[in-house]
Amino acid sequence: MKPLSRNLLSRTLRSPEITARFSMSEWDMLVRQARAAGLLARLAHRFRRHGLAAAIPEMARWHFDAAETLADKQRMAVRWELQQLRAALVDLGSPLIVLKGAAYVAGNLPAAAGRMFNDIDILVPRERLPQAESALMLAGWHAGGLSEYDKRYYRRWMHEIPPLQHVQRATVIDVHHAILPDTARYHPDPAKLRSRAVAVEGLPGIHVLAAEDRILHSAAHLFHDGELPHGLRDLTDLDLLLRDAAADPDFWPRLTARADELQLGRSLFYALRYLRHFLDTPIPAGVTAALDAAAPNRATLALMDSIFTRVLAPDHASCAGAFTPTARLAAFVRAHWLRMPVHLLVPHLFHKAFVSPYQRVPKAA
Repeated sequence: MKPLSRNLLSRTLRSPEITARFSMSEWDMLVRQARAAGLLARLAHRFRRHGLAAAIPEMARWHFDAAETLADKQRMAVRWELQQLRAALVDLGSPLIVLKGAAYVAGNLPAAAGRMFNDIDILVPRERLPQAESALMLAGWHAGGLSEYDKRYYRRWMHEIPPLQHVQRATVIDVHHAILPDTARYHPDPAKLRSRAVAVEGLPGIHVLAAEDRILHSAAHLFHDGELPHGLRDLTDLDLLLRDAAADPDFWPRLTARADELQLGRSLFYALRYLRHFLDTPIPAGVTAALDAAAPNRATLALMDSIFTRVLAPDHASCAGAFTPTARLAAFVRAHWLRMPVHLLVPHLFHKAFVSPYQRVPKAA
């Protein structure tokens, strides 16, 4: 495979105008990589914003048009679903805080453009989890599709309860009480996140995290998740969030200070490093210097570069090299190492590798 095709998607995201010189085989490869990365709709939006949509060859254009149509319908569905959630949790006694992609849609942020969804994430206080789960079950959301081991694992160790799926609409809700597991090496205080949440105009009762906190949450999620099929999509989320927030001249000092306060300096360091690598995100030199204390040593950084420059690329054969499977395994092990101490990690990985594949999992309701 030619070197150009290996990073075609990230090169196009950085400089959409290069498509003016694309051959049909390059358009074909771009569509394949963008589909694998979950970025067809976002790329379509970027083409329109740069006045390039009309120049897309007809054989490729319908892929982008279809993806953008689906993204638009999902965005409307998410806003409607948030209203149903608010109604279901009206007696919760605390604001309904929406996370990640649904928060971008609720807040009409640039990161909502072309964003695709698998679920809706919300944050509630730990002490209100039983009340929230009961209310959601009465409204039609129920847990299913997990083994008894996985259900126990969620409730005992994770930062969320098992995913809930609506019995009629099949929408999936992830109810979080924190943004990282209790057993994780870092412990961002969820009370601090909730304390700065801001109300969403036009969606009564719906709140989103403050600008710095949603960026840090996105970075923490990306660099604590061992499976990254849409890692580049998540990087583009961060790119759009940062560019939008950076319009405020005081944003960058607030971001680095907040990262230190929430024990997420290392996650932010990695996020900014790979944003520059893949997307040329503009980051002031002073910000990089401010995160020096959070940086790993040179040997660790070289190892992380060898992993993340591979696993954050589109999950497509054209972007894979001989060491990509090893890098993906390393990212998986690293994420679990950060999430769990070794005395919990070893039996958990043993169970997932040698017991779970042979257990019958009940179908979702």
